[in-house]
Amino acid sequence: MGLATRLRRASLWRLLAMLLLPLLGVVTGVELWMTRHDALEAANAAYDRSLLGALKSIDASISTASGGLSAELPYTMLEFFELTASGNVYFRVASSDGLVELGNADLPLPPGPLTPGVPRFYDATYFGESVRLAAYRRAVDGPASGAGADASSVLVQVAESTRSRQEFTRRFVRRAVVRDTLVLALMVLGTAATLAVALRPLARLAREVQARSPDDMTPMADTHLPADIRPLVAAANQQMARTQELVAQQRQFLDDASHQLRTHLTTLQMQIDYARREADAAQVQHTLDAIGGEIARATRSTQQLLALGRSDTAAVELAPFDLAALLRAVALELLPRARARQIDFGIHTPTPEFMAVGDSGLLREALTNLAANAIAYTSEHGTVTVSAAGDGLGWSISVEDNGPGLPASERDALGQRYRRGSQAAAGGSGLGLAIARSIAERHRGGLRLEESTGGSGLLAILWWPRG
Repeated sequence: MGLATRLRRASLWRLLAMLLLPLLGVVTGVELWMTRHDALEAANAAYDRSLLGALKSIDASISTASGGLSAELPYTMLEFFELTASGNVYFRVASSDGLVELGNADLPLPPGPLTPGVPRFYDATYFGESVRLAAYRRAVDGPASGAGADASSVLVQVAESTRSRQEFTRRFVRRAVVRDTLVLALMVLGTAATLAVALRPLARLAREVQARSPDDMTPMADTHLPADIRPLVAAANQQMARTQELVAQQRQFLDDASHQLRTHLTTLQMQIDYARREADAAQVQHTLDAIGGEIARATRSTQQLLALGRSDTAAVELAPFDLAALLRAVALELLPRARARQIDFGIHTPTPEFMAVGDSGLLREALTNLAANAIAYTSEHGTVTVSAAGDGLGWSISVEDNGPGLPASERDALGQRYRRGSQAAAGGSGLGLAIARSIAERHRGGLRLEESTGGSGLLAILWWPRG
């Protein structure tokens, strides 16, 4: 199981433990390492001062006044130094010619040559024991031995066991571990308490949501909530608004469908009852023709209701398609209807292949309704033209006729469900323009109704933007 999967399944407390505790552990470990490093530096600085004092005391006791190299070693000081060091103390005084050697002759030499007059501190092992040494070399005047040899410099070394330094460092680090562990525990407890307080508004919000009824879609209040949580509440309110709108659309669709179908079914039932009572065969045939027409209108209304429901709720699948081919397909579909009314039905596109981006299925449904309306409301021997256009902002399809047109006062109101113009023919449902407007809005566009360019008729333009 990957880290991302574990994080998705973990609660906020476990997520905090998985992310924060290892980080705090690493920080604490680094802090302890730095504490130990600082403790060693502090111990060396303190103990090295004592080591330097012993080195200078021995150097001060060296004399060449007698013609040779003599040293009066400060044994009392060395004994006191040995007590404070809690271990063994070693020293060495040696001339550069090797003729004079006092103290521990096998003390480890410093790494690299010494600078005259500058003491050097270093660590080494002496007889299996870790020691800290100070070495110092200085020039001397006169013969360094009774044999008359010229000893130009003398080396002084002092060493002490690091036992007391190590014990001091261990005590210092132990106290630091206790202190940092206590601080870490306080940090964890403080973080947990802070998180519990910070999550209290979320818990209260969860209780409020759980107490809601299933049909309660009112926005949740974001008062008394932290600023970081308010975007979440706003997103939830936005989603509930979309859901409420979808539910309202579904309810509207059911109301529309029940209203339309009930009307058609009632009319059919009345016509059937009339035919049953009528003895005249001619009247029965006339009634059967009326029943056929009513069934055709019911079929058309049902198809439009389904198209309207699909345009309101179906997902818009944007994809490139040939807009000119779509116009030709709609024209071939409606051509028999136009010929039956002797209408000049044509199409116009900028190029034989005119590419656009949109949901070709929904746009075809919209164009079919616009063109069918134009054919239905244009008088015989009229003209209906379907065209397409496009520019850098988007695309459009338009249907223009030379029919009776619409007054300017009615154009803005049309496009609402079951809203029909004053000059509409009988048998319509008022859903064609509503379907086209809904599909245009689903494409983030719109539907405009204008006066035809010829001065008589109607121009319906459905447009939608790029992207």
